[in-house]
Amino acid sequence: MIISSLLIIVGFASLIFGANWLVDGASSLAKKNNVSDLVIGLTIVAFGTSAPELVVNSVASFNGLSDIVLGNTVGSNNFNLFIILGVAGLIYPITVQSSTAWREIPISLIVALFLFVLANDFFINQNPEISRINGIVLLVGFICFIYYTFNQLKQEKPEAITYKNKSNYKIWGLVTSGTAGLIVGGKLVVDNSIDVATELGVSQKIIGLTIVAAGTSLPELVTSIVAALKRNSDIAIGNVIGSNIFNVLLILAISSFVNPVKYNPNFNQDILLLIGGTVFLIIAMFTGKRKKLDRWEASILLSFYLIYTAYLITKEI
Repeated sequence: MIISSLLIIVGFASLIFGANWLVDGASSLAKKNNVSDLVIGLTIVAFGTSAPELVVNSVASFNGLSDIVLGNTVGSNNFNLFIILGVAGLIYPITVQSSTAWREIPISLIVALFLFVLANDFFINQNPEISRINGIVLLVGFICFIYYTFNQLKQEKPEAITYKNKSNYKIWGLVTSGTAGLIVGGKLVVDNSIDVATELGVSQKIIGLTIVAAGTSLPELVTSIVAALKRNSDIAIGNVIGSNIFNVLLILAISSFVNPVKYNPNFNQDILLLIGGTVFLIIAMFTGKRKKLDRWEASILLSFYLIYTAYLITKEI
């Protein structure tokens, strides 16, 4: 127990340093190549912070732990939406570009709705699962999202920005080191947290939705907090929205390729929570004169998730 606790602390340290390096490197890359922070947040940062989910899901899927796979995917997305945006929004109200409010956030809603329909096999009415064929469909969706994102680059008119120039070696060194730190830190935190939770006799579903989901989402949490402290709203929200899309379309697809993921209908309420939270975020973007997540709206996200988590744990006990 003592060793596990120490390794968790080491994991947190790795996450903090990794997130800081990744944000600095990604922001420098964006400015040097006249690419918006939002696009970098939706792609490089989102993929880097989603790496722990990819590692954990691949291992869990290989071992046939479908509840861990689904709990990690859905739970991470809910954690990203409610906790990360909630905390980041409390630190500094998140103002987003108009395109995010009109396009990227609704895309994440469509992805969540698509997962709900796909997982339940409404049109087949057999034992629900995320099959390899479903995985191919998800992967095609992911490719379309990446195409859309990079197509946005051609339409952007970047502003002239003054910044401290970094060499390409230093920039990619920061991005690579940051991503590595996030992966190692996330794995240390998750593995040792699971060891502790397992000793307490907690079910796979609850472990996946809470400890594993929170652990693999720590990179997103730390990255978005660092971005919020640096007043970089585009990285903060782009990281969350991008990660949520990556988790479903790419990571769940890869998990299904490793092993078909059997779907537990009990996850429906968690997916519906994700859908409801995304709808709330869209509404929040259109309240007031600016496309902004205010502190009071962030506090609603945070409070609701904490109450829901307490409900899950109480029901389990």
